[in-house]
Amino acid sequence: MNSNWFKLLMKMTKVSYGKNLTLKGMPVIFNKSGAQLTFGDNVTINSSFLSNLVGLYQRTIIITRTPESQILIGNNVGISGATIYARKSITIGENTLVGGNAKILDNDFHPLEIEARNADIKEKIGAKPISIGKNCFIGCNALILKGTVLGDGCIVGAGAVVSGVFEDNCVIAGNPARVIKRF
Repeated sequence: MNSNWFKLLMKMTKVSYGKNLTLKGMPVIFNKSGAQLTFGDNVTINSSFLSNLVGLYQRTIIITRTPESQILIGNNVGISGATIYARKSITIGENTLVGGNAKILDNDFHPLEIEARNADIKEKIGAKPISIGKNCFIGCNALILKGTVLGDGCIVGAGAVVSGVFEDNCVIAGNPARVIKRF
């Protein structure tokens, strides 16, 4: 399937995108009926092994899971083999780069309580919005967890596990991630 057919499919599922959306390979993009999934201008989505030489393990996956969920991706954003999965809300500011195989997940995927998990009660799945500022860089294999807020200009180190609120212009690394440098 070429990218023009894929873009037509995106329009049919009410995915909104601006000018110059570039698809390298075929991402998995699913927009739940009633949800909002928006890409700004000049967004690049790398989903093939050779589109990013860091070594992508998978195609890019972008999913709104509930009718109330939204994913808003700003202008000039690059995404490589990442998973972006929202039950509530994920916002990615303009000029941000999401490195190879990163995961941005605003929910726990399963209830934490044993009874709710065994009964597969979807309403008990914990979820909190994620906000990633402008001009950020998310390193390869980073994991951004529910409730995270990254200020403008933040850099997330490769493999970091990020949860919490971080001020503008800082470098965040480790597991659990912490500020290791400020600009």
